[in-house]
Amino acid sequence: MNAGTIRMWEQRYGFPVPQRTPSGYRRYNAKDVEALQRVLAYKEHGLSVPAALERARAASSVATRPSLFAAIAAGGRVPARMLRKRTLLAISHAIEDETMARGVGPVVVGAFQRVRNYRAAEHRYERLAAVSDLAIVLADFERVVDEPGCPVQVPINLDDAIGHEWAVIVDSPGFSACLLAWEPPVAGTPGSDFERRFETYWSLDPEVVRRAATATAELIAVEAPEVAERLDGLLAERPLAIEGPAPALEAVMARAIDYLESAAA
Repeated sequence: MNAGTIRMWEQRYGFPVPQRTPSGYRRYNAKDVEALQRVLAYKEHGLSVPAALERARAASSVATRPSLFAAIAAGGRVPARMLRKRTLLAISHAIEDETMARGVGPVVVGAFQRVRNYRAAEHRYERLAAVSDLAIVLADFERVVDEPGCPVQVPINLDDAIGHEWAVIVDSPGFSACLLAWEPPVAGTPGSDFERRFETYWSLDPEVVRRAATATAELIAVEAPEVAERLDGLLAERPLAIEGPAPALEAVMARAIDYLESAAA
């Protein structure tokens, strides 16, 4: 890359952000170089410069903290809410049901923390896998399991940030949605399991959903490199969802969620 291109991206898109020497020269570290290499690779797959930079930002967020939630929170465009587990289940099931009803070859990701949580939803994700181009589930599995017609099981480390997160991500040409949440530590003994509270982001914005799906590929690259490569290839080739969310629709959904929370209080 020539220096002028890097300076133009910095001025136009705010990326990368170099350090400055006392005399004013830009200085880039190894992470900056890796990020620029990612941008070039994404461009070779046909992405525009803004889209490639967005994906590189998401990858950088995951690299510093293995977290899907952090990759989206870093964008700052999606409001967060503290929601009960019962409300998260309702939103998750709604996203999953809509995905199965449409059946248009989505990419689906579910993060469950522990295997026992996944087993309770396994029948749903087996049906999702049947209509998906790729379905991936993350939990404290012992190893990667990739069998035809089933969700790909990818192990996570419970000591990492992802070990405390909840995720449902659906990226398809006609429908996109994501629900990402993490459970803050609570002092003392919690009450009912359904009353556990999670800080939550959810969105129907295709760009936000694509960033979450891209972050998944980066997050699983060490444990399941072949699965990560397959996911990255699918995302590089597919357009963003045609149907973007109307702002009023997201606002109405947000109010409905608030009512659910109030009713459970």
